[in-house]
Amino acid sequence: MNAGKMVLIVDDDQDLRKSLGELLELHEEIDTLDAENGAAALELVKTGDFDAILLDVLLPDMDGREVCRLLRRKGVKIPILMLTVVNSDADTILGLNAGANDYITKPFRFDILLARLRAQLRQHERSEYVVLTIGPYSFRPNAKLLIDTQSGRKERLTGLETATLRYLLQAHGATVPRETLLSEVWGYKCQGHDPHAGDARVSAPPQDRGRSH
Repeated sequence: MNAGKMVLIVDDDQDLRKSLGELLELHEEIDTLDAENGAAALELVKTGDFDAILLDVLLPDMDGREVCRLLRRKGVKIPILMLTVVNSDADTILGLNAGANDYITKPFRFDILLARLRAQLRQHERSEYVVLTIGPYSFRPNAKLLIDTQSGRKERLTGLETATLRYLLQAHGATVPRETLLSEVWGYKCQGHDPHAGDARVSAPPQDRGRSH
């Protein structure tokens, strides 16, 4: 997962939203916003850029499954994890049929929730729908495309450029040794580290190389 995943927490329980947000934000790769009902959630998704949604079933203004269904109809592809106090196969089936990626019963252990959230984020990153953010750039690996979100300029990437950038993003800002990139991305077998070649990491927006489409 790349750094700065934004997760929307939708629940009418203010204490749960606050505590869950605080626990998630203890992990560097996750930031959160929250909404207390379905209408607020739909509005936030319309104007915000989220990577996943934790969505309660029993909301005060509408059923959470209907919120999920509406989001899918609007073309929202990010992972949606339903939270519910009802523990039945029928309820789970209803949630999954509405478009949810996972169904978690309250009360839940936070470490289990976190693991399942991360699993859904990883799976989404490998999907054709993923859009990753690097500073002011939008990175669409499956389209091999880098977009300046301010100017709209687009830059086509080669397959190796795309694979390299994606690998660096998955390192969460850590330095990646050159031989690791050569082995894991380029497919070379490295016999030793070249002291004259630098290691790499994604820590700032990439420089414009003058190719735009």
